[in-house]
Amino acid sequence: MKLDGIVEYLDGYLDTEGFLDFEGAENGLQVGGPDQIEQLYTAVDASEEVISLCMKGGSGLLLVHHGLFWGEGRSITGPLLRKVSALIEGNIALYSAHLPLDAHIEVGNSMVLMKQLGLEPEGRFGEAMGQEIGWWCSTNVKRKELLQIVSGVVGGDARLVGGGSSNTERVGVVTGSAGSMIRQAAKNGIDTLITGEGSHPNYHDAIELGVNVIYAGHYATETWGVNALGDHLAKRFALRTDFIDVPTGF
Repeated sequence: MKLDGIVEYLDGYLDTEGFLDFEGAENGLQVGGPDQIEQLYTAVDASEEVISLCMKGGSGLLLVHHGLFWGEGRSITGPLLRKVSALIEGNIALYSAHLPLDAHIEVGNSMVLMKQLGLEPEGRFGEAMGQEIGWWCSTNVKRKELLQIVSGVVGGDARLVGGGSSNTERVGVVTGSAGSMIRQAAKNGIDTLITGEGSHPNYHDAIELGVNVIYAGHYATETWGVNALGDHLAKRFALRTDFIDVPTGF
């Protein structure tokens, strides 16, 4: 399949042009590559380790959630230069999808994780850049049991800040770093928020606003979207696909 055709499809499927993202985050094709794509790689981060592992598999397209470009400035030096050079040397194209992949209604991180937890999404919440990227649903499960379910799904020990009731009735999921959305959760009547990570002040937000927060890891909560999107593309365009798993521990 032609790279241009895959990129055009992804841009439309993810609405990368119409979806606002954080300043400097570039969604879409970041580095060009071969005209024809047979091999698709998926990963959470466009790190040197990920790119090096892709190079061992040959040319293709690398689809990531966290791309190369963030914030202001585009000086291609240091680690960025090494990564761009490696992609060019390996003839590997790079496509990044950040908030559009978090929010997507079919292959989004939050949607897929919620379904993996056995929960059925009912509505949106979790505003980022004017768009809602998370989901909520009604539940009737003990907080302790939900924590065990989350830990089992992400393959690690999730952590609980028990600011709310021991029985959950409305659960919200926003993957990645959404500890700052505790206030939004409380306003939406969500008693338990599942996310990847938060910051020190978010502990007090949870306690003072009466919200349980389950932290399951930034990386661990964001493997779902690239995997789901990779499977989708593999079926649509008859591509080989490999997930490059490089956990960060965060």
